[in-house]
Amino acid sequence: MRGNRRRRSVALLVALVASAGLASAQFGRGFGGLGGGIRLAPSVMPDAKFTICRIMFESARTFPAAGAGWRTDYPYGDMNLMIRFSELTRAPVSFEAGRRPNHWVVRLTDDALFSCPYTVASDVGRMGLGDYEAERLRTYLLKGGFLWVDDFWGSDAWRYWVSEISQVLPPAEYPIEEVPLTDPIFSSLIQVTKMPQIPNLPFWRGSGGSTTSEVGADGASYPMRVIRDEHGRVMVVMTHNNDIADSWEREGEDPAYFYRFSPDGYALGINVLLHAMTH
Repeated sequence: MRGNRRRRSVALLVALVASAGLASAQFGRGFGGLGGGIRLAPSVMPDAKFTICRIMFESARTFPAAGAGWRTDYPYGDMNLMIRFSELTRAPVSFEAGRRPNHWVVRLTDDALFSCPYTVASDVGRMGLGDYEAERLRTYLLKGGFLWVDDFWGSDAWRYWVSEISQVLPPAEYPIEEVPLTDPIFSSLIQVTKMPQIPNLPFWRGSGGSTTSEVGADGASYPMRVIRDEHGRVMVVMTHNNDIADSWEREGEDPAYFYRFSPDGYALGINVLLHAMTH
């Protein structure tokens, strides 16, 4: 039954994105190419429906790995995921006129952070957290907030991120755990039987589709990791050595890339959304 459920869901996703092909051509980068610049999160959201807030942060360092800091995969990754979430589930998603999702940018020092039900951050191998920012993020997460960090590659970026998040959630109290495929987070809607590794589209094209690791052997391991609170609720999801959001951001740019990566990327993304919002 789980296999049938996965096949039906993936088939529906493929049909939805295929039907959006005209919109992709008209609006640019995927269906999410409806546009939108930086929109700072308001202290009071326009409605009580689901939305995504992207964390704006200062890049504390540079290193050879590609990336654009907090802007990586923004805004189209967030927008497209919200659109598909609204189409594949009955969850109420916040939209403006013209079928444009309400998506936001938030600084950790903004009071609006506490109005965000779900936050994301990319390229966190560069994220610099001051003491006050770490305190605010800790308060947000322990009050019921959620954070997904994605698109950071290599052991150096991982070590740096661990040092930063350890300021927020001390590992003695809140250890980082690898998530087995038997965990309910992998079957919230679509049964995920294998953790995907997804490179960004330009890298995949440049490699001739020969590899999915953007950092060679240093990216050979890519389990999903989480940090839970004292009750077992997932507060932080970490997809290291992965660019899951590119499978959403680039859905309309390259059919071969879409069919190879987007169904798996959306399956994981929607499962995480549902799990985070219902636990």
